[in-house]
Amino acid sequence: MSDFRFCPQCATPLAFLAMAEDGGEKLRNRCPACGWTHWNNPTPVLAAVVEYRGRVLLARNAAWTNGMYALITGFMEAGESPEDGIRREIKEETNLDTDTVSLIGVWDFQRMNQVLICYHAVADGTVVLSPELADYRLLEPAAVQCWPAGTGHALAAWLRSRGHEPRFMEWPRPAAVPPAGDDGGRS
Repeated sequence: MSDFRFCPQCATPLAFLAMAEDGGEKLRNRCPACGWTHWNNPTPVLAAVVEYRGRVLLARNAAWTNGMYALITGFMEAGESPEDGIRREIKEETNLDTDTVSLIGVWDFQRMNQVLICYHAVADGTVVLSPELADYRLLEPAAVQCWPAGTGHALAAWLRSRGHEPRFMEWPRPAAVPPAGDDGGRS
């Protein structure tokens, strides 16, 4: 479903209309007057399993009321590579300098209409959180619990690559269980 209600070109109310496209007819939110189409393509989101002095850094977004911790995530900026983008996000959100970045994998996150580009980043420095983050935790890899959504799949893949069998938390997490991660809020 689209958030667009009116055409940004001519202000006509949009309608779900079928039109011929490559591969056949496709129902999309379109302008019946000028033909403008809202493609509603997935948004690329960057995420990082940040390894800080041998431990995994998980952070809690200041806007989250559920007490959950997750990976560092963010959106790419125009003109930057995904690797440069995740280095920037790590610096902006934690003040850490990234030594190495390696791709873990790419996952779809259809609930949020996103494509997650997930990295392992080795970072160092002094942790200073941005106002976007309320808290962080450093966990030994074997102590990390994965969440069965979004970036939790990347964390599980990274743990497997390090010889750890991932443990998944119950979903949704009962309130009495200490927080260990979530879908990253956006991802």
